Amino acid sequence: MSAQPRFLVLPGYEGSGPQHWQSHWEAADPAFQRVEQADWDHPRLGEWVDVLDAAVAAQEQPVVLVAHSLGCILVAHWAARRAGAAVAGAFLVAPADIEGAGVAELAGFCPIPLKPLPFPALVVASSDDPWCSLDRSRRFADAWGARLVVAGAHGHLNSASELGDWEYGRELLGRLLD
Repeated sequence: MSAQPRFLVLPGYEGSGPQHWQSHWEAADPAFQRVEQADWDHPRLGEWVDVLDAAVAAQEQPVVLVAHSLGCILVAHWAARRAGAAVAGAFLVAPADIEGAGVAELAGFCPIPLKPLPFPALVVASSDDPWCSLDRSRRFADAWGARLVVAGAHGHLNSASELGDWEYGRELLGRLLD
């Protein structure tokens, strides 16, 4: 990748608080920019896709999507509808298996698209994620044409996982860009 990419940070359901690794990365590096949704607690697929589309279109440099949880599912929906050449890759951490979650606010994101992404992608999963089994993470990675990395037993790889700046995640992001 010749130009420095813009990293668009895509939190999931209920957003990513100040102790989340995504928030740490944003605070440490101005190349990371959060894509702000109007309502983190009551997500609407069409609105979220439109906001992501506008954020990608506004960039002058290549884009790398840095998604967590429902943000990963957003990337799959966006790619199935509107993805363009501006995306250099997607870092998809702890995709949420919302189809069986029983959370009414997430029903509009179902079914989860299982089509190959038109850009390189890396799915990072935890072996004990309560929101997605390892087998289901593997199925997502296979369907999306992504590599899968199992990051160990860290729950949902969120604030509760106490990853802080998550150096291992930064290393994995670097692998995606190589």
